[in-house]
Amino acid sequence: MPPTRKEKDSLGEIQVPEAAYYGAQTARAIRNFPISGIRSNPALIRAIAMVKRAAAEANRDLGAVSPERADAIIQAAQEVMEGKWDSEFVVDVFQAGAGVSFHMNANEVIANRANELLGAPLGSYQRVHPNDHVNYGQSTNDVFPTAMRLAALLALETLYPVLGGLAASFDAKGAEFHHILKSGRTHMQDAVPMRLGQEFSAYAVAVRKSSLSIARAAGTLRELGLGGSAVGTGINTHPDYRAKAVANLARISGQQLTPAEDMRWAMQSNACMAEVSSALRGLALEVIRISNDLRLLSSGPNTGFAEIQLPGLQPGSSIMPGKINPVLAELAAMVGFQVIGNDTAVAFAVQAGQLELNVMMPAMAYNVLQSITILRNMLAQFDQRCVAGITANQARCELYAQSTVSLATALNPYIGYARAAEIVKESVATGRSIVAIALEKKLLTPEQVAEILDPVRMTEPQYPA
Repeated sequence: MPPTRKEKDSLGEIQVPEAAYYGAQTARAIRNFPISGIRSNPALIRAIAMVKRAAAEANRDLGAVSPERADAIIQAAQEVMEGKWDSEFVVDVFQAGAGVSFHMNANEVIANRANELLGAPLGSYQRVHPNDHVNYGQSTNDVFPTAMRLAALLALETLYPVLGGLAASFDAKGAEFHHILKSGRTHMQDAVPMRLGQEFSAYAVAVRKSSLSIARAAGTLRELGLGGSAVGTGINTHPDYRAKAVANLARISGQQLTPAEDMRWAMQSNACMAEVSSALRGLALEVIRISNDLRLLSSGPNTGFAEIQLPGLQPGSSIMPGKINPVLAELAAMVGFQVIGNDTAVAFAVQAGQLELNVMMPAMAYNVLQSITILRNMLAQFDQRCVAGITANQARCELYAQSTVSLATALNPYIGYARAAEIVKESVATGRSIVAIALEKKLLTPEQVAEILDPVRMTEPQYPA
């Protein structure tokens, strides 16, 4: 067993690892919550450190905490922001309600580091105390929701560039494949021809619109209840603390943040987390849909659509030689399923608030931040190792474009729907092409067929002559 030190909290004495920067309450949480082995997302650790620094600056300027103590707290919080003490944040993500254990983990790490900076040993809290000084004028009830919202904003800043890159890759494929004619499909049946590039350009639009939806939802995270203290009344805070602390936090984080219109509302309601989670779910749904399309379009190579080829990244079977699977498209769907599940957990947590507090915030924070993390990491791989390397099987695409019975749709303005339908029936029954039958029946001249089946006329709005 590693050497320990003795600490005391309101429940009594407890042994804490001698070199640990956390303290008694964190040690109790380690014992109480050996649940998942998953620790807090780094974005949440960064965010709560920013809150602690912003609060210490406000309390110092307002005379609530001495400059010496406050400056030590500020330096310690800055080190946490920089990732220096991530290993000291040891509380499981599934923990005490409202995030009390995670909050005290932060208070203790910052207090012990601040004491060390002031020349005092770890575990001695006479100079800087986790509750009396690091947490002055604060409560888990206003600090954790503030940190949770800020962490989501910070994490989303890493997702937007990935979405922009993926949309650009789909746009590039749209341009590359613009000249390739293929059969469209609706109801999984033959439809009128379209360009392969049009299909890919539409994927780019879907990604961009999802990104915009997420950004709109993220705007609701910017209104903070910091300063509300225990129940949103601001008890034990200086009258100017709320405005100063939020302004400090905006400067420190680089995010546009404002004090909440009503501090009680900001503590009672976490609807903003549901909005963001829902927007992430919307992105996941689009990604699943697109990944399913890519799997269909690349199916084969001999018995499927085989209109495109996805990059071959690894052998696909332990028994079938030469088999290559669409592994990143499969991964995209699986990650999407997880994000949908996370959104369900967030929805249940958000509606579980009671009176002045929702104690289910750790579940919200974990699930939203995990959704952002796995979407960001997966989509970066999906873009760089899958979408960017897609190639087209032009010959197969054009074969299907000439084979689809829905070519008859282009004949409607010339011979009418009923005659065109008869040609389709004969084509399906005999296997002969729509064009061959129309020419044989002398319903059209070769010149008319060439004009009607021109790729531009087939794939862009054109008023028939």
